[in-house]
Amino acid sequence: MENLTGRLLVAVPREAQEVAEDDVFDRSVVLLLDHSDQGAHGIVLNRPLDAGVDAVLPGWQEHVTSPDHLFQGGPVGLDSALGLVSMPGDDETIGLKRLFRGVGLVDLDAPPLVVMPEIAALRIYAGHAGWGAGQLEGELRDGHWYVVDAEAADAFSQRPERLWEQVLRRAGGVAAWSLTFPDDPAMN
Repeated sequence: MENLTGRLLVAVPREAQEVAEDDVFDRSVVLLLDHSDQGAHGIVLNRPLDAGVDAVLPGWQEHVTSPDHLFQGGPVGLDSALGLVSMPGDDETIGLKRLFRGVGLVDLDAPPLVVMPEIAALRIYAGHAGWGAGQLEGELRDGHWYVVDAEAADAFSQRPERLWEQVLRRAGGVAAWSLTFPDDPAMN
């Protein structure tokens, strides 16, 4: 399978009875930060929490991109935080690690005033999504995800609650058609 680093996984809609109440992947958009033979990990982009960033990372609240909430990046490692950033230009500086294109991670132990001049956008995530070797490939074969090219604005959407619909519409074809899938097919 091709390397999917930097692409989006967009959840295929499921019937309401198939979805657990706390299922972070229901109608989710996941940006894959790394994909290899050893597995994959990424960040769910469209799950803002009812918590400010300062509740877990004092000093960062004023620097995050709107909406200025903490986001749930996935079900793994909820006691850790990742700072996803948009990095214009090609330079890497102390406290920033470029992953692909203009997307990188910020060292949240660095003072915000040191790294912020190099950042165009910032979002803080509690936890991440992870797959073991072959697990994501199995989910793709089973039809659980659409793979869609990411756009620069996806990771820092001003309306993350609409991101799933926007990405599916942009993808076109069967993915866009799936927007018409009702939560309860009996109501169709």
